[in-house]
Amino acid sequence: MAGSVNKVILIGNVGADPEIRRTQDGRPIANLRIATSETWRDRNSGERREKTEWHTVVVFNEGLCKVVEQYVKKGAKLYIEGQLQTRKWQDQQGQDRYSTEVVLQGFGSTLTMLDGRGEGGGASGGRGSAGGGNDYGDDYGAPAPASSPSRGGGGGGNFSRDLDDDIPF
Repeated sequence: MAGSVNKVILIGNVGADPEIRRTQDGRPIANLRIATSETWRDRNSGERREKTEWHTVVVFNEGLCKVVEQYVKKGAKLYIEGQLQTRKWQDQQGQDRYSTEVVLQGFGSTLTMLDGRGEGGGASGGRGSAGGGNDYGDDYGAPAPASSPSRGGGGGGNFSRDLDDDIPF
């Protein structure tokens, strides 16, 4: 269908250490659960309320799987971009069940560590990096999250972020 978009952007915390499985030919698949929360004040009581949503994320991209396997732990804050996919499966009683997941595969996928825990890194478009929070992936047009410090850093920054011209608009 022309003119349709399937894109998901999440910023949230990892609920448990990621699970890494391997296909029969040795390719990694990472599974993780990410929590996103919203808070508000109840109009009647004035109490602060919170609602948490849990999202299942499946990473098929080999470069991103390496970053997840080495650096992502429970509690890490992540920025991810992927697509929604719904799988149909049967439970033990033979009933049809459906699972909707955020899938990261191909060049449109992004995973960036936001909190800088440990030797955090970022990955975009299938290329991962680690070390001090720098992201040298191919994300020339990807937005830098507002809460994140400058992601360039010494010598090998992003081309689009290094570009400085005198065009007045």
